[in-house]
Amino acid sequence: MKTLQMPGSWQQVLAEELVKPYFAKLQDFLIHERLSYTIYPPEKDIFSAFELTPYQQVNVLLLGQDPYHNENQAHGLCFSVKPGIKPPPSLVNIFKELRADVGCDIPKHGYLSQWAKQGMLMLNAVLTVRAHTPNSHKNQGWETFTDAVINKVNERSDPVVFVLWGGYAQRKLKLIDVNRHLVIQSAHPSPLSAHNGFFGSKPFSAINSALSDYGKPEIDWQLPGV
Repeated sequence: MKTLQMPGSWQQVLAEELVKPYFAKLQDFLIHERLSYTIYPPEKDIFSAFELTPYQQVNVLLLGQDPYHNENQAHGLCFSVKPGIKPPPSLVNIFKELRADVGCDIPKHGYLSQWAKQGMLMLNAVLTVRAHTPNSHKNQGWETFTDAVINKVNERSDPVVFVLWGGYAQRKLKLIDVNRHLVIQSAHPSPLSAHNGFFGSKPFSAINSALSDYGKPEIDWQLPGV
C-alpha cells in the first residue's frame, strides 16, 4: 500500500495533518490490516468524498460514523452504496424522509454521488473498516483526522450547513462555530432510532432553505434512476 494521497484542494488544506506522527501510524496500521484482512472501502475509494466535493465547494457537511462493512457497500461517501447494491436500512429511511420532506421519488439505488457533486461533503468519522466487523478501525487515528477536516470546514469564512444525525455525530458540535454556521440535528436514520426524531425532521428542506438564505445554490435531491 502506497502512502495515502489526498485529492486536489484538500492536499493543501490538510498538509499539516498529513505529516503528523498519528497519520503515519494510521497508515502503518492500514498496511498491516490489508495484509491479513479485507478492508472496506477499496483503497482507491477511501477519499472519494474529498474528490467529489473540493474544499472551496463545501456548502453542506453530512457526518456519518463508520463505513458499511459488507461486501461492495462502502465507497467513501457516508450512507451511500454503489449502484446495484441494495440500500441498507438507514439509507432506506433517509429516502423515506426525503420523499416525505420534499417529495422526491425513491430511487432504485443508493448511490449518493450526485449530492456530493453539488457541494455536500459526505464524511464518515472513520474512513475504513475490516470486512464484517463494524467499528474495527475506530481509535486508530481516523477520528483525529476527520476532526481536523471538520475544523477546516468550520474555518471557512462563508457559512456552511452541518448535518449531525444521532448522538455520535452530535458530539462533534463542539468543533463548530454555531454563530457562523447552521447545525441541523436529529435522531439517526437507523431503524433503531428513526422513529425517535429522524422521521418528520425535514432536514432536506431545511438545508435548502439555509443555502438559499446564504445565496448559495440549493441541492437537487432527486437522484436519477427512480
